[in-house]
Order: sequence, then C-alpha cells, then structure tokens
Amino acid sequence: MAAGSCSTVRGKILVTGGTGQVGGELAKTLAPLGEIVVPGRAEMDLSHADSVRAAIRDAQPRWIVNAAAYTAVDKAESEPELAYAINAEAVRAIGEEAQLIGAGVIHFSTDYVFDGTGSAPYLETDTTSPVSVYGASKLAGEQALAGSGVPHMIFRTSWVYGAQGKNFLRTILKLAREREVLRVVGDQHGAPTWSRDLAKMAAHVIVQCEAAAEGRPLADALAETIGVYHAGGGGETTWHGFAAEAVRLVRERDPEVQLATIEAIKTSEYPTPAKRPANSRLNCDKLGRRFGWSMMDWHESLRQVLAEL
Repeated sequence: MAAGSCSTVRGKILVTGGTGQVGGELAKTLAPLGEIVVPGRAEMDLSHADSVRAAIRDAQPRWIVNAAAYTAVDKAESEPELAYAINAEAVRAIGEEAQLIGAGVIHFSTDYVFDGTGSAPYLETDTTSPVSVYGASKLAGEQALAGSGVPHMIFRTSWVYGAQGKNFLRTILKLAREREVLRVVGDQHGAPTWSRDLAKMAAHVIVQCEAAAEGRPLADALAETIGVYHAGGGGETTWHGFAAEAVRLVRERDPEVQLATIEAIKTSEYPTPAKRPANSRLNCDKLGRRFGWSMMDWHESLRQVLAEL
C-alpha cells in the first residue's frame, strides 16, 4: 500500500529531532498522513527525561517517531553522560509515556550496535557488541524501549546523508572544491542511506499499521510488527567509494569544475577517538518480508541527492 493512499491517521504524530536530517524529512513526508507535532528544544529537551515526558503528555500523540539522537560519535567518548541521556534515558521516557497513552513508537537506531567484525551483512538477530560510547548508548536505547512494553519498531540504519544538514557527502564535496587531494578511508564497508528514503519508509510502515488497526486498538495491530528491522541503503561500498562516486558524478555534470583527487587510506591512517565498525553492512530482507519495502540503492539515491545540491 502506498503512503499516499492512506486516510488521515486518527491522532497526532509527534516527530522528535525535527531540525536533524531524518527528522526534517519525516516532518515533511508524514504531513499528508495527519497532524504533525515537532517540538523544539524549548518544548522537549532530550537531555532531560522529565521534559520528554511532559511534551508527550501535552501532545497526546497516536504515534511517536523518534529521529532525535546524540550523533557526535567521537565527542561521545568524552561526553558519555549526555550521550546516554539522549540516546537511552530519553528513549526510555518515550517508551513509558507512549505505553501509558496507547501510542505506537518508531525509533531509529544504528549499525554501531555491532562491533563490525562480521564478514557478512548483519541480521537483526546477530549478537550486538558496540565498540564505542555512541554505539553502546544507542543499544541501551533499544533495550530501554523494548523494556518499556510499548508497541514499537526499531529501524537500524547506516551512513545517513541528504541534501540538508551536516553529513559526509556535503563535507566531502566542500573539501573537494578546496583541496587537490582528499584521503578517505577505504576499508570500512557499508551503504549510504538517504534520509528521505528513511522518512518514506516510516510513512509506508505507519500506513500499513493504520490499515491493520482499522476497527481495533492500534496496540493490538502493532503486536504483529513489534521488533527490530534493518533499514540501510541498498548495495554496498566504502567511504572512499562513496566519495569517489560523488566526485565523479559532479565532474560528469560539470566538467569544468576543479575537484580533488580521492585517494584511499586505511582506518589505521586516520585515527579517531571512537572506533568505527569495519563492517557496517545491514541485511534488510526482514523489512521487505514484513512491510514490502526495499531501501533505495545508494547509487540511485546519490544521484537524486546531488540533483538537489
């Protein structure tokens, strides 16, 4: 069922992280489905659970779509309390408050819940073993949400980017115009995921769940879909491969533009405070089986994002 065919959601949809990449796309993409509530920090401070609870009690939403997160991976190593407050305790508050009012929760998580040592794309059932504070705090959020008892769906994604906000693609294209050579890590494998594709996926899921809830409580319908799903971009590449393809496409569009040469380096040549997973690939077959949704191949999403820049 396409999102556009949905009747209005019978209640409000509260979207957190509205100023972020995914939250911003969600606010626009979900708007045709019903009344969207996007609290700012003054109304909902994710670093304070009491503020989160108050905002939910005030809005009384039917759905909460949590795209907010502490995502400064390296900075989290020196700010673990703040990372856990936003990525775990705020999520616990969301789950508990949603459970009280009978709301459904969609929550976004990350490939960083894995250590990245696996040789195949990760399944939802694979053992989690984060190697960074960021990854550990996101895993704690998943566990807190599940522990709240609320009907929920957790969508783990990877390498999120888009035409807006701070992300790898925009940074690389800026630096490529300023330098002659860019050295980019070439031994971390994953798939870039377009923020808009994630938003469209969430809309598709809500539509299906609302259809299943026709004539019965939403919680009863969601009991059939509770759990973790992987939702990363289709295909796979490396950070170097992503950067090189972006630069190639920009050159293809504008042969006169001067852009850096992209060279591959090893992770060991680019040390960071937080360890990165070498394997960020996610097996997304479960998403297709349950909701009939396939995430966009990263080559295609890259072309579409570049067309907006």
